[in-house]
Amino acid sequence: MGLNRRQNKWVLMFINLLFALIFTAFLIWYMLKNVYLFLAINSPIKADILVVEGWIPDYALKEAIDEFKNGDYQKLVTTGLPLEKGYYLAKYKNSAELAAATLMALAFEQDKLISVPGQAVTKNRTAASAIALRRWIQSSDLKIKSINLYTFSTHARRSWLIFKQALAPEIKVGIISVAPLNYEPQQWWVSSAGFRSVINEIIAYLYARFVDWRA
Repeated sequence: MGLNRRQNKWVLMFINLLFALIFTAFLIWYMLKNVYLFLAINSPIKADILVVEGWIPDYALKEAIDEFKNGDYQKLVTTGLPLEKGYYLAKYKNSAELAAATLMALAFEQDKLISVPGQAVTKNRTAASAIALRRWIQSSDLKIKSINLYTFSTHARRSWLIFKQALAPEIKVGIISVAPLNYEPQQWWVSSAGFRSVINEIIAYLYARFVDWRA
Protein backbone atom coordinates (compact mmCIF):
# COMPACT_ATOMS: atom_id res chain seq x y z
CA MET A 1 0.00 0.00 0.00
CA GLY A 2 2.75 2.45 0.96
CA LEU A 3 4.74 1.53 -2.15
CA ASN A 4 1.72 2.11 -4.38
CA ARG A 5 1.08 5.51 -2.80
CA ARG A 6 4.70 6.54 -3.40
CA GLN A 7 4.53 5.33 -7.01
CA ASN A 8 1.27 7.22 -7.57
CA LYS A 9 2.84 10.33 -6.05
CA TRP A 10 5.83 10.15 -8.40
CA VAL A 11 3.59 9.53 -11.39
CA LEU A 12 1.45 12.54 -10.48
CA MET A 13 4.55 14.70 -10.03
CA PHE A 14 5.87 13.56 -13.40
CA ILE A 15 2.56 14.34 -15.11
CA ASN A 16 2.41 17.80 -13.50
CA LEU A 17 6.01 18.51 -14.55
CA LEU A 18 5.29 17.34 -18.09
CA PHE A 19 2.26 19.61 -18.35
CA ALA A 20 4.31 22.51 -16.96
CA LEU A 21 7.05 21.94 -19.55
CA ILE A 22 4.50 21.69 -22.37
CA PHE A 23 2.77 24.88 -21.22
CA THR A 24 6.10 26.72 -20.93
CA ALA A 25 7.17 25.56 -24.40
CA PHE A 26 3.82 26.66 -25.85
CA LEU A 27 4.08 30.05 -24.13
CA ILE A 28 7.59 30.61 -25.51
CA TRP A 29 6.48 29.55 -29.00
CA TYR A 30 3.44 31.84 -28.82
CA MET A 31 5.57 34.80 -27.76
CA LEU A 32 8.14 34.16 -30.48
CA LYS A 33 5.42 33.99 -33.14
CA ASN A 34 3.46 37.03 -31.98
CA VAL A 35 5.84 39.56 -30.44
CA TYR A 36 6.85 40.92 -33.86
CA LEU A 37 3.21 41.46 -34.81
CA PHE A 38 2.65 43.22 -31.49
CA LEU A 39 5.53 45.62 -32.07
CA ALA A 40 5.09 46.10 -35.84
CA ILE A 41 1.44 47.00 -35.48
CA ASN A 42 -0.75 48.17 -38.36
CA SER A 43 -3.83 50.15 -37.40
CA PRO A 44 -4.49 52.83 -40.03
CA ILE A 45 -7.44 55.22 -39.89
CA LYS A 46 -9.08 57.63 -42.31
CA ALA A 47 -6.65 60.52 -41.94
CA ASP A 48 -6.10 64.06 -43.17
CA ILE A 49 -2.33 63.74 -43.59
CA LEU A 50 0.25 60.99 -43.91
CA VAL A 51 3.19 61.52 -41.53
CA VAL A 52 6.36 59.67 -42.54
CA GLU A 53 9.24 59.20 -40.12
CA GLY A 54 12.19 60.41 -42.17
CA TRP A 55 14.76 57.87 -40.96
CA ILE A 56 13.03 54.87 -42.60
CA PRO A 57 14.77 53.09 -45.54
CA ASP A 58 14.43 54.35 -49.10
CA TYR A 59 12.28 51.40 -50.20
CA ALA A 60 9.86 52.23 -47.38
CA LEU A 61 9.70 55.85 -48.59
CA LYS A 62 8.83 54.52 -52.03
CA GLU A 63 6.00 52.46 -50.53
CA ALA A 64 4.81 55.58 -48.68
CA ILE A 65 4.06 57.15 -52.07
CA ASP A 66 1.72 54.26 -52.87
CA GLU A 67 0.01 54.67 -49.50
CA PHE A 68 -0.48 58.39 -50.19
CA LYS A 69 -1.97 57.69 -53.62
CA ASN A 70 -4.34 55.06 -52.25
CA GLY A 71 -5.44 57.18 -49.29
CA ASP A 72 -7.42 60.40 -49.28
CA TYR A 73 -4.65 62.56 -47.80
CA GLN A 74 -4.20 66.32 -48.06
CA LYS A 75 -0.45 66.30 -47.54
CA LEU A 76 2.51 64.04 -46.86
CA VAL A 77 4.63 65.30 -43.96
CA THR A 78 8.14 64.03 -43.22
CA THR A 79 9.55 64.25 -39.70
CA GLY A 80 13.07 63.77 -38.40
CA LEU A 81 16.03 65.13 -36.49
CA PRO A 82 19.55 66.28 -37.43
CA LEU A 83 21.64 63.54 -39.04
CA GLU A 84 23.91 61.64 -36.69
CA LYS A 85 26.40 60.78 -39.42
CA GLY A 86 27.49 62.81 -42.45
CA TYR A 87 25.95 66.02 -41.12
CA TYR A 88 28.88 68.20 -42.18
CA LEU A 89 29.05 66.67 -45.65
CA ALA A 90 25.36 66.24 -46.44
CA LYS A 91 23.31 68.73 -48.41
CA TYR A 92 20.33 67.96 -46.19
CA LYS A 93 21.04 68.32 -42.48
CA ASN A 94 18.17 66.30 -41.02
CA SER A 95 16.26 63.15 -41.88
CA ALA A 96 13.01 65.06 -42.45
CA GLU A 97 14.50 67.11 -45.30
CA LEU A 98 16.48 64.14 -46.62
CA ALA A 99 13.33 62.01 -46.79
CA ALA A 100 11.43 64.82 -48.51
CA ALA A 101 14.19 65.18 -51.10
CA THR A 102 14.17 61.41 -51.65
CA LEU A 103 10.41 61.48 -52.21
CA MET A 104 10.77 64.26 -54.77
CA ALA A 105 13.49 62.25 -56.52
CA LEU A 106 10.90 59.46 -56.71
CA ALA A 107 8.58 61.89 -58.54
CA PHE A 108 6.36 62.77 -55.61
CA GLU A 109 4.53 66.08 -56.09
CA GLN A 110 6.35 68.88 -54.28
CA ASP A 111 3.21 70.91 -53.57
CA LYS A 112 1.82 68.02 -51.50
CA LEU A 113 5.00 67.56 -49.49
CA ILE A 114 5.98 69.24 -46.22
CA SER A 115 9.13 68.75 -44.16
CA VAL A 116 8.91 69.21 -40.39
CA PRO A 117 12.37 68.78 -38.80
CA GLY A 118 12.76 68.58 -35.05
CA GLN A 119 15.43 69.93 -32.76
CA ALA A 120 18.62 68.04 -31.95
CA VAL A 121 18.32 65.92 -28.79
CA THR A 122 20.49 63.28 -27.16
CA LYS A 123 17.57 61.07 -26.09
CA ASN A 124 13.83 60.57 -26.74
CA ARG A 125 14.28 61.26 -30.46
CA THR A 126 10.83 60.00 -31.44
CA ALA A 127 9.23 62.30 -28.87
CA ALA A 128 11.19 65.26 -30.28
CA SER A 129 9.76 64.53 -33.74
CA ALA A 130 6.25 64.18 -32.33
CA ILE A 131 6.51 67.50 -30.47
CA ALA A 132 7.82 69.24 -33.61
CA LEU A 133 4.86 67.86 -35.55
CA ARG A 134 2.40 69.06 -32.89
CA ARG A 135 3.82 72.57 -33.01
CA TRP A 136 3.64 72.60 -36.79
CA ILE A 137 0.00 71.45 -36.75
CA GLN A 138 -0.87 74.17 -34.22
CA SER A 139 0.63 76.85 -36.47
CA SER A 140 -0.62 75.39 -39.76
CA ASP A 141 -3.54 76.75 -41.78
CA LEU A 142 -4.57 73.20 -42.61
CA LYS A 143 -7.49 71.67 -40.72
CA ILE A 144 -5.93 68.51 -39.35
CA LYS A 145 -7.92 66.24 -37.06
CA SER A 146 -6.27 62.92 -37.82
CA ILE A 147 -3.01 61.47 -39.13
CA ASN A 148 -1.62 58.13 -40.17
CA LEU A 149 1.93 57.66 -38.93
CA TYR A 150 4.08 55.76 -41.41
CA THR A 151 7.09 54.06 -39.86
CA PHE A 152 9.31 51.01 -39.98
CA SER A 153 8.97 47.51 -38.58
CA THR A 154 9.13 46.96 -34.81
CA HIS A 155 9.43 50.68 -34.08
CA ALA A 156 5.73 51.11 -34.88
CA ARG A 157 4.23 50.29 -31.48
CA ARG A 158 6.51 52.74 -29.64
CA SER A 159 6.10 55.51 -32.23
CA TRP A 160 2.32 55.10 -32.13
CA LEU A 161 2.27 55.38 -28.33
CA ILE A 162 4.44 58.51 -28.31
CA PHE A 163 2.71 60.33 -31.17
CA LYS A 164 -0.74 59.56 -29.74
CA GLN A 165 0.20 61.05 -26.40
CA ALA A 166 1.98 64.06 -27.92
CA LEU A 167 -0.97 64.91 -30.18
CA ALA A 168 -3.82 64.09 -27.79
CA PRO A 169 -6.61 64.93 -27.48
CA GLU A 170 -7.04 67.04 -30.63
CA ILE A 171 -5.47 64.72 -33.19
CA LYS A 172 -6.33 61.05 -33.78
CA VAL A 173 -3.41 58.85 -34.80
CA GLY A 174 -3.34 55.69 -36.91
CA ILE A 175 -0.23 53.63 -37.56
CA ILE A 176 1.26 51.89 -40.60
CA SER A 177 4.35 49.70 -40.33
CA VAL A 178 6.61 48.70 -43.23
CA ALA A 179 8.12 45.21 -43.07
CA PRO A 180 11.93 44.79 -43.09
CA LEU A 181 13.79 43.20 -45.99
CA ASN A 182 16.86 42.01 -44.09
CA TYR A 183 15.08 39.35 -42.03
CA GLU A 184 11.90 37.27 -42.04
CA PRO A 185 9.46 38.83 -39.54
CA GLN A 186 7.80 35.53 -38.67
CA GLN A 187 11.20 34.01 -37.84
CA TRP A 188 12.95 37.05 -36.43
CA TRP A 189 14.84 35.01 -33.82
CA VAL A 190 16.99 33.21 -36.43
CA SER A 191 18.51 36.49 -37.65
CA SER A 192 20.86 38.75 -35.71
CA ALA A 193 19.17 41.80 -37.27
CA GLY A 194 15.74 40.51 -36.32
CA PHE A 195 16.82 39.55 -32.81
CA ARG A 196 18.35 42.98 -32.14
CA SER A 197 15.34 44.77 -33.59
CA VAL A 198 12.75 42.89 -31.53
CA ILE A 199 14.65 42.78 -28.23
CA ASN A 200 15.71 46.44 -28.40
CA GLU A 201 12.16 47.56 -29.17
CA ILE A 202 10.64 45.45 -26.39
CA ILE A 203 12.90 47.20 -23.89
CA ALA A 204 12.32 50.64 -25.44
CA TYR A 205 8.54 50.14 -25.52
CA LEU A 206 8.41 49.10 -21.87
CA TYR A 207 10.35 52.25 -20.99
CA ALA A 208 8.03 54.38 -23.13
CA ARG A 209 4.98 53.04 -21.30
CA PHE A 210 6.12 54.70 -18.07
CA VAL A 211 6.84 58.16 -19.52
CA ASP A 212 4.37 60.99 -20.12
CA TRP A 213 5.03 62.22 -23.67
CA ARG A 214 2.54 65.10 -23.59
CA ALA A 215 5.12 67.70 -22.53
